Amino acid sequence: MKVHPRCTYCLLSRIHLEAELSTNDEELTHKAIRGGIEVLSSTYKPGMPAAALSTVMHRKAYEILNDNDPYREKKELSSRTAERFLPVIRSHVFNGDCDDAATFKRAVLAAVIGNYFDYGVMGLDVPIDIFDRTFTEHFKRGLDIDDTGKMLGRLDNVVYLADNCGEILIDTLVFEVIRKMGGKITLVVRGAPILNDATMEDVERFELAQKVDHVLTTGSNAIGVCLEEAPAELKEALANASLIISKGMANYETMSEESYRPIAYLLKVKCDPVGEDIGAPLGCSVARIFE
Repeated sequence: MKVHPRCTYCLLSRIHLEAELSTNDEELTHKAIRGGIEVLSSTYKPGMPAAALSTVMHRKAYEILNDNDPYREKKELSSRTAERFLPVIRSHVFNGDCDDAATFKRAVLAAVIGNYFDYGVMGLDVPIDIFDRTFTEHFKRGLDIDDTGKMLGRLDNVVYLADNCGEILIDTLVFEVIRKMGGKITLVVRGAPILNDATMEDVERFELAQKVDHVLTTGSNAIGVCLEEAPAELKEALANASLIISKGMANYETMSEESYRPIAYLLKVKCDPVGEDIGAPLGCSVARIFE
């Protein structure tokens, strides 16, 4: 996905959030914002990949703040919330229906709804205090774009590109269904903290390696998947996958620039530029495959 003019001020708003999460020092916050503006001035070019801009802007903010994980408290809140409500979410997915295809669709829907609860997307409020009610409302609405049927025959060797903390626990329901159907899963998390994305710390804390067949990282703290910084093992896994499942907007922004196929994007459309690029209005629940 190419950068959109609206990405510029959204990124600056996120840097402002990161600074407020990291420090009470107003001068340091000003310095982080100035750093972001300087990166925009020197780097931003129409037609460039969106993540190429966002990665350098966030890295600059982290450097100025001297903080490699400003979202740590928000990540903890997301994880605790997902843990608390996972049994309820599980009951929606595994409702006694023995139809594997229907269960897979419900698991994907649950994972997509989990992607809605995000911190730092401009204009998006995260209703953690009404998580269960909000989840149920979205679950009843279902997927707005539903290609889950096209994914079913491609689940032998899945590479799953994870997104945020908290929601990765909901993703485990998708893992469970795929493995029940005989498929294998390589889970991919960020190589180091960036935004509220899941890392190996989450894999270890929640024993996620037991729920998949292999775990890899992106190799860095780049937004999404930066193949220039990715380990060879990840590139090989992507090339040999029967299906890549890409979770969330950051992974969409990067993987849509690549030629790997087949790839399925699971996400909630939380900003207009992503929606316009993938062909779905703001707020849509998307499970779209590109073959």
